[in-house]
Amino acid sequence: MTDTQNPSTDQPGLTETRNEVPPLEPTENAHMDAPVETMPSLEQLLKKAELDAQEHHDAWLRAKAEAENARKRAQIDIASAHKYAIENFANELLAVMDSLDAALAVENATVENFKSGMELTLKQLTTAFNKFNLKVINPQGEKFDPHQHQAIGMANSDLSPNTVVHVMQKGYVLNDRVIRPALVMVSKGNDAGES
Repeated sequence: MTDTQNPSTDQPGLTETRNEVPPLEPTENAHMDAPVETMPSLEQLLKKAELDAQEHHDAWLRAKAEAENARKRAQIDIASAHKYAIENFANELLAVMDSLDAALAVENATVENFKSGMELTLKQLTTAFNKFNLKVINPQGEKFDPHQHQAIGMANSDLSPNTVVHVMQKGYVLNDRVIRPALVMVSKGNDAGES
């Protein structure tokens, strides 16, 4: 008995195909019935990669230009800060200059007038110094400090050794940095062997 004959049928010659599947015939609308995923061609992939690379390159160029512009602006700001750093201090000193000019413009001034004018001018200058944290170093009678004082000589004194006996020139500190040390004379102290 063959697979193609049907033993249960009474009619001979009829055949039944059990395991055979009839082949599908292609139709014109077959591609629309089921979605077919196709891989893009190498040319399409290359073109997409080139476009992406161009976009990234353009973005990089823009970022580079922005960074360069920011660097140039920062340099200009720093140059301006250096150039005009003392502008506020200079403005404060203008009042002192005006006071000195006014004092010299007086024709029949007495010594007393000059002295009081100089005292007022010194007050203005001290106020300007304090406003910008410029402090005076006047170490008369203090212990010698090599970080703030410059000894230009030693003198005999009843004070303990290394004490400032005389201030020849005041020093100045700007924001905790010595910009000019005080010039001082320092005590030797009494040596027991001296006669």
